[in-house]
This record gives sequence, structure tokens and C-alpha cells, in this order.
Amino acid sequence: MKIAVLDINGKDTGRKAELSKDVFAIEPNNHAVYLDVKQFLANQRQGTHKAKERAEITGSTRKIKKQKGTGTARAGSIKSGVFKGGGRMFGPRPRNYGFKLNKNVKRLARKSALSIKANDKSIVVLEDFNFDTPKTKNFVNVLKALEVENKKTLFVLGDSNNNVYLSSRNLKGSEVVTSSELSTYKIMNANKVVLLEGALEGIETNLSK
Repeated sequence: MKIAVLDINGKDTGRKAELSKDVFAIEPNNHAVYLDVKQFLANQRQGTHKAKERAEITGSTRKIKKQKGTGTARAGSIKSGVFKGGGRMFGPRPRNYGFKLNKNVKRLARKSALSIKANDKSIVVLEDFNFDTPKTKNFVNVLKALEVENKKTLFVLGDSNNNVYLSSRNLKGSEVVTSSELSTYKIMNANKVVLLEGALEGIETNLSK
């Protein structure tokens, strides 16, 4: 599977990049994608929610009325959840929402996500580039040249590049990651996935294990 390599001005360099069929052209497994995205979002949850229950409320322990003869339900402590000011029944407690996912499933999910984007023609291959200094304007010019300035865009670098990363940090719709940081959620969340030439080998190596 071949795709044209563009430069930072959006022009065709005349070269073609070979995308592995085992990574970018498989039959997508939608359930694997769902599980990986679900795990990613679950791991973002703090799980620090807490409500006071009956035993944690400060209040009298006196029985508030006699057991029988009132014509209403029996009641003991004023701290019961049925009374105003009482504890919450079955309230939320701190918990960890994360769950385990097999490595092979996660790898299949990333390959499926890349294959979906490739099938939708939402993948762009860009030659490697760098900036002399971190400057948002330079990164915006690259987005405009690729005609993706108004789209959510994921740039995938081969190695960490501080100047490129810092240049993109102020832009809400763009994110820069390295090939080792690539996740199913980030791929699916982007309208366009821009792969730098230097990232292709790392992606294919990581996902072909």
C-alpha cells in the first residue's frame, strides 16, 4: 500500500511511502477498538467521588419515635437516609475504574484504528521536519499547507522533537505524539492522522510484534 509523501508546504515530493498491509489494511475489529478506547477513558477517571453514608453522619442515635402505634413506618436513627440531613444510601465510594486488557487486543485495536483511517483516506504522510525555535505560527503554517487547520489533527513523530511539540501545544485541535505514544483513542479522535516518515518504521515495528 503506497501513499504520496508531502513536504511541509503541502506539495508532493514525488516519493511514495510503503504502508504495511499488516498494519494499515487489515479487516478492522470494531470490538477491539471499543475495548481499547473504553480502557483509555476509564483510566482518565479519578474515581475520588465520595458521599457520606449513614455511619458517617454526625447526629443523635436516639430512637426518634416508638416502635409501634404511630401508623407510619418504624424508624430508629435520625441519620437514616430516608430523613432530610441523613446519610446517602448506596452513595458513591472511591474506586479505580481501570481494567486489564490483553496486549494482543490493544495491538489489534491500534491496527484496526489505523486501517479505518487509511480506508477513509484520513492518513497523510509528511517528510520529517524541524523548527529552529518553538513557534506556534510555524506549526499553524504547516496545518494550513496541509489544509487541516480546522480539523482535529494528530501528528505522529518518529522521535521526540521538543520544538515541534512546543509549537503545537497552544493549538486546541492539534496534538503531537511519538510513535511509541500512539493510542487507539488518539487515532480515532482525530479527523486527520499525519505520519512523519520517521515514524512509519517505529509504528510498524511496534504493531507487528
